[in-house]
Amino acid sequence: MPNDNVKSYLHLHLIVFIWGFTAILGRLISLDALPLVWFRMLFAVLFIYGYIKYKRIPTKIPKQILFKFLVAGLIIALHWFTFFRAIKVANVSITLACLSTGAFFASLIEPLFFGKKIVWYEIFFGLIVIAGLTIIFNVETNYVEGIILALISAFLSASFAVINSKFVKEYEPTIISFYELAGGVLFFSISLLFTNSFSAEFFQLSTSDIVYLFILSSVCTAYAFIASTAVMKYLSPYTVMLTINLEPIYGIILAYFIFQDKEQMSPLFYIGALIILATVIANGIVKSYKKIHN
Repeated sequence: MPNDNVKSYLHLHLIVFIWGFTAILGRLISLDALPLVWFRMLFAVLFIYGYIKYKRIPTKIPKQILFKFLVAGLIIALHWFTFFRAIKVANVSITLACLSTGAFFASLIEPLFFGKKIVWYEIFFGLIVIAGLTIIFNVETNYVEGIILALISAFLSASFAVINSKFVKEYEPTIISFYELAGGVLFFSISLLFTNSFSAEFFQLSTSDIVYLFILSSVCTAYAFIASTAVMKYLSPYTVMLTINLEPIYGIILAYFIFQDKEQMSPLFYIGALIILATVIANGIVKSYKKIHN
């Protein structure tokens, strides 16, 4: 069992590293945010469907639940749209630093969704996060649009996580993911149809974009989701949560070395980003301590 724990921990780090690489791929792919997300979700749905067939996982669910999954799929689709749009108008570092505020959006959304009380230390940590964001806003004035988009993306991500925390208790995670991604494809397809965006040019992808989209949808979406579920058999939620918080750090470091000058930010930006990331980790530590001693 200890050996399984070590393997799972190393595997989890690989998964988080892969998630950090998602932002890099978003920068490398030449497509605008909307078609990028549409192709990502479409390819991921196909990969997950193949996995479902291979594992012979039952796909039948009540129609009422199916509708909820599809709506949740719209939320995750909008999250990815604002995420990749932020990368396009700003850069990877700005986007990932702001996206790490998702944990605090979740701490505010969860009490409203489940009727729980707002915890005082989460408000305190939230104020520190706001201080970190204020520093970034003041020193990176050229990226205000990207910062706002990334914060919207963080809010959508938190909303999706809170909603999914309820679904995952009753349904197979792979099935949830399949229908949610399918829902995202459905809603974005309707949007693209109404704007007459589907054309021969829309489907003319460069070789590099096809390769990057393949990696994004298979490795960074379908594989990472299934693998992250598997490691939870051996690791505590606390360990998983703390490790996932390393995603922005991995992504920012990767972006710095891959894109170099385009990702070199002012020293104050890194101070603001460090304040946000350290606060997110501190919040996780306090939460874990409270659970153990309650």
